[in-house]
Amino acid sequence: MYEAYYGLQAKPFQLSPDPSFFFGSKGHKRAMSYLEYGLHQGEGFIIVTGEIGAGKTTLVRHLFRKLPVDKIIAAHLVSTQLDSDDILRMVAAAFGLPGIDGNKVAILRLIEDFLRDCASKQKRVLLVVDEAQNLTAKAVEELRMLSNFQVAEKPLLQSFLLGQPEFRDTLRGEDLLQLRQRVIASYHLGAMDEAETHDYIEYRLQTAGWQRGVLFTDEAHHAIYQFSRGIPRMINTLCDRLLLMGFLDELQQIGGVQVEQVIDDMRQEMAFVDPDEAIKPVGRPARVAANTQLAIELFEQRLNKIEDSVSNVLKLSRQILDLASVKRIIEEKH
Repeated sequence: MYEAYYGLQAKPFQLSPDPSFFFGSKGHKRAMSYLEYGLHQGEGFIIVTGEIGAGKTTLVRHLFRKLPVDKIIAAHLVSTQLDSDDILRMVAAAFGLPGIDGNKVAILRLIEDFLRDCASKQKRVLLVVDEAQNLTAKAVEELRMLSNFQVAEKPLLQSFLLGQPEFRDTLRGEDLLQLRQRVIASYHLGAMDEAETHDYIEYRLQTAGWQRGVLFTDEAHHAIYQFSRGIPRMINTLCDRLLLMGFLDELQQIGGVQVEQVIDDMRQEMAFVDPDEAIKPVGRPARVAANTQLAIELFEQRLNKIEDSVSNVLKLSRQILDLASVKRIIEEKH
């Protein structure tokens, strides 16, 4: 809606992960280095954890854009509450394998045949499991068992596991000792600092086509950071709402006052979860994360409805103006 007003080719702060907007903060560059190191090793597990909205999924999609498709077959699995049998079916489905309705033995044979076929074609297989904190310990152990498939002592499958901080609690369990022994690198993706938050916002604006100088003042940048605490999803949520308000109020520049107004509106309209709740220490119950995610999703739905309503009003206004112009022309002729 506001793209044309600000001369943008795309929405710079959409909530859905978009690898074309990947911003290499210090943390994201380091996490990407760990993933690339894992690819170079060609075996074992890489673990990346991060807060809700820290950019883990965007990281994965950016990685997938860099993979040599002629050498690596990769699948991205976003997990839910899966037990040990379901995770195997999900793995098979992620690689597009048919016949996943069989029993566990049949599915394991299906996966092994696929891995061996890839190896015969000199292709490596990479599995990336996102939202791994939703997996039970038994499901994680099944992923570890898949790494036992080998040819000439060379593993046929490599796995990257990404999840929220509580996934580390799962990994500490006694049942996952063997998996921990196969982890070749582990990294926690934290929030950005204030300088990186500033650069992140400007980068996304420029990537979307912004060319008109300063849009957010220094005061606005500071207020955005204070609210978001450097979490990308929180930044996107707030900045998207700011651009919508700027469009409706015909603002060419957004300052600290406007940021505070929008933050107040967000808290009042949606009983919005404070970002401090999103930045939780390791071990906080998963329901806090779920509540934060739900609040963000509800807010996005509300924002979409507002955009649709305003769009309809603008269309109606243009129709009224067009009718008024026609009426005036007719009156002038008579």
